Amino acid sequence: MSKATFHSKLLPYGLLAPTFIILIVFLFYPAYKTFQLSFYKVNPFSGAAKFAGFYNFQKIFTNPVYLRSFGRSAIFALGVVFVGLMISLLLALLLNQKVKGASIYRSLLIWPYALSPAIAGALFNFLFNPANGLAIYLTGIRTWLIEPNLALFVIIMAATWKNLGYNIVFYLTALRNIPKDALEAAELDGAGPIRRFFSITFTFLSPATFFLLVMNTIYAYFASFGLIDILTEGGPANATNILIYQLYKDFFVNSRVGYAAAESLMLFMLVVLLTIIQFKTTEKKVFYQ
Repeated sequence: MSKATFHSKLLPYGLLAPTFIILIVFLFYPAYKTFQLSFYKVNPFSGAAKFAGFYNFQKIFTNPVYLRSFGRSAIFALGVVFVGLMISLLLALLLNQKVKGASIYRSLLIWPYALSPAIAGALFNFLFNPANGLAIYLTGIRTWLIEPNLALFVIIMAATWKNLGYNIVFYLTALRNIPKDALEAAELDGAGPIRRFFSITFTFLSPATFFLLVMNTIYAYFASFGLIDILTEGGPANATNILIYQLYKDFFVNSRVGYAAAESLMLFMLVVLLTIIQFKTTEKKVFYQ
């Protein structure tokens, strides 16, 4: 097989230039400015910046509102990641069965991922609205978005539902690639359905599970702003005020530019740290075919 060659040494760089320009303008330069601003105190009226060293970071770790937001974010992420993956895997196993109308069920379960977070928030607001939400008539509970613990439960449920389609697609693809002869051999050896699932099926699903573990963690910390803004606006009593929403309030509402930049940097470092921990601890148990 012959290799593709470029007649000009500059042509590959020319083809890559648009990508690099987009990355520099929309990723690298904003990241650099965020890092720079995190060490400054910025006047919200004049825009004048004064170097403050680690002042913003000290304020973050002594701010009880931010620390509570940190804890709620951890609870929110755990719920979205682990509950979401378990439900997605269960649904993918059911959708992988040969049943009539399976393609219709797959489409219905996957389409929520196509919705924007704001639309998902509006749908759940319609369901759980204290005035006339459908969930009130079904459960008799009128405090879904008023009582702090229930409000946190609702946004976990909404974020999990929003991302189900993404998880199901990967799990269904992984299930299709499991060798049938391995399952048949285990069945001939007398292994029951549960034993076959944990010994064979879940082993072959480990790469997809590891990938989804990382991606769902990123989703929980970074991609839930629109849903929370429409559904609860961080309330009641800051019960759903996770880190990404606290960052929005400090920057756009309170105009604390340097402080918000420090929060952004801390959030980024937190997710990077969690990802590294996942790679160090979980990847060892991943079975690659």
